[in-house]
Amino acid sequence: MGQESQVGMAKRDYYEVLGVPRSASKDEIKRAYRKLAKEYHPDMAKGDKKAAEEKFKELSEAYEALGDDGKRKIYDAYGHEGLKQQVWGGQDFDWSRFTHVGDVRDLFGEDFFASFFGSRSPFGGGSLIEDLFGGRRRPRGPRRGEDLRVDVEVGLEDVYRGVRKEFRIPHAVPCKECRGTGARGGRLTTCPQCNGQGQVSRSQTRGFSQFISITTCHRCQGRGQLAESPCAACGGSGRVETTSTLHVEIPAGAPDGLRLRVSGKGEAGDPGAPAGDLYVVVRVRDSPPFQRDGNDILLEWPATFPQAALGADIEVPTLDGAARLRVPAGTQTHTVFRLRGKGLPDLETERRGDQLVRLVVVTPEKIGAEERRLLDKLDALLGDYAQRPKSSFFDRFK
Repeated sequence: MGQESQVGMAKRDYYEVLGVPRSASKDEIKRAYRKLAKEYHPDMAKGDKKAAEEKFKELSEAYEALGDDGKRKIYDAYGHEGLKQQVWGGQDFDWSRFTHVGDVRDLFGEDFFASFFGSRSPFGGGSLIEDLFGGRRRPRGPRRGEDLRVDVEVGLEDVYRGVRKEFRIPHAVPCKECRGTGARGGRLTTCPQCNGQGQVSRSQTRGFSQFISITTCHRCQGRGQLAESPCAACGGSGRVETTSTLHVEIPAGAPDGLRLRVSGKGEAGDPGAPAGDLYVVVRVRDSPPFQRDGNDILLEWPATFPQAALGADIEVPTLDGAARLRVPAGTQTHTVFRLRGKGLPDLETERRGDQLVRLVVVTPEKIGAEERRLLDKLDALLGDYAQRPKSSFFDRFK
């Protein structure tokens, strides 16, 4: 074929470069290129990186020709000479074949894409070729406002029913004087650096290849416009500091650490960009004498010796008011009773937990003469019952 390459050597047959026969199908050509491109990718290849880059370019040039039905017909009929106007990276090169990340995923495979580049695309929406050889990046453009966070403390009574909380939050909002433009009277002019495009480009030629780099305009920060004169109220930033009073609904059953998002209530963004969000983090404190255990409520409650020995109906507090608790005769200290449905609601199912009451028998610290006489008589009647072996479960049936 005789066509000389940019480095002064005859170009190899494209089918030979990809290692496929001339009768290979389009899918076979694609698979061959995918395999070899992985092997000679400049960031993956071992050894001589320069040689790997040249090999990768040769592979990509071959695939550009054979992977396109029209160009393949021209190449099969006229060889390299027929494609001399379709030089890799040249003026008529079809960059659109590698314009989107989806094309790269399709070409290299999802597993390779994820394992090599990670879950977050390094291309920023750009192309594989652009990323490898210093090409364009998507302009940054106006930045969204930053998110804010505020912690709100609530008690168990609030979590039992749900509560509406009010708080004040300092944050930046768009300047009313300039409508967030940063320009006095809102008057803007086209940026002379980028001619209103918000981005600037520069080209670099390497042999027959031309590479174009597109970056965000530093003068207008990607906006494409500049203020004729800065706004006096905000100093040209387009934002002013204020303190807003906000309300948020804390749902019943909210767990400690629950994050609630209030959309658009964070810091103001660049002109033309949305504000950030406000995240409200719920902090749930215990409310003595109650403690929380998931959706259950724990309560330790005192009882007298006669109540525990003889049995009694006693009144105990709950988050929903007082409740009656039946204490059977002979109840031992630290016995736990369950009040069903007196706990906190589940955030998703709304099913309520229980309240667990640990009964503690209290010994009086001070007693009078009459109480002492009666206790002495009771002691004589009971004797050493505390030291007697307790009957087993089976002894009750003898």
